Amino acid sequence: MRLDDYDKDIKVRDLGRGKGGFGGGGGGGLAMLLNFLPLLLGRKLGCGTVLLIAAVGAFFMYSNGGLGFLGGSGEQTATAGSSNADEVCTLDPMRKEVCDTLSSLDNTWERLFQQNGARYRTPTLSFFTDRNRSACGAAQSAMGPFYCPADEGIYIDTSFFGDLERRMGAGGDFARSYVIAHEVGHHIQKLEGTADQVRQMQARSSKADGNALQVRMELQADCYAGVWAGLNADRIEPGDLEEGMRAANAIGDDTIMKSAGRRPVPESFTHGTSQQRMTWLRKGLQTRDPSQCNAFQTNRL
Repeated sequence: MRLDDYDKDIKVRDLGRGKGGFGGGGGGGLAMLLNFLPLLLGRKLGCGTVLLIAAVGAFFMYSNGGLGFLGGSGEQTATAGSSNADEVCTLDPMRKEVCDTLSSLDNTWERLFQQNGARYRTPTLSFFTDRNRSACGAAQSAMGPFYCPADEGIYIDTSFFGDLERRMGAGGDFARSYVIAHEVGHHIQKLEGTADQVRQMQARSSKADGNALQVRMELQADCYAGVWAGLNADRIEPGDLEEGMRAANAIGDDTIMKSAGRRPVPESFTHGTSQQRMTWLRKGLQTRDPSQCNAFQTNRL
């Protein structure tokens, strides 16, 4: 996908490498987490993420003591229009790609919000290495990119993308952009009030019903990712859509459970099946309309 012109007014910073917490860098983090999957799958989790693996990682985040102070060693902060935005986004090609993606997402969603007479708030993109802290607690590379609603931040160690490609066969620039677009989808849910409503319903629900609500949250975020891509179809290159569908297929709950040697149990799903994830990503791509992404108003997912 041709995204090589990020705006310097995106909110981005480099948290660097923090101290403490679970060990493991990007290269081995996913392998470590896969070893825990049989024990952790089916948990009701907090911050939504693009991958079931990332959701499992979020379990570690909240088990570390709830909301934490955002910081770390060697932190650099890039504010609107500052030179630090260039410093952070151009440290390596992968970071540049993420910044380009967020810039496109910001521009697209700002236009959509303005069309509806609403105000869009830009999320903060926080790069970190190995481990650090977020406003939702610990940030670990093994979690994959995740969205923290407490500070409207997207946290990412880009080394995760290497694991995503090697271990799950979900490589390619569009697959990586889909990851970021899904997390921005969770940001849209926060701005629209959907996230708070779902959390309130989950607090009154059984574990199975709470998981079912979370599935709808994740599928809506997938659809929002598709809307963004559909509205920027002029930037899509041959093979991009296949990369996106391949990634969506690889990260379905049923596929993840099978790869961990477990029988898929629908009541424990928190992100949706591979087929559901591909369906809702495709729905956003084809309709280009966020109103068509309401996964809470349909009986059939």
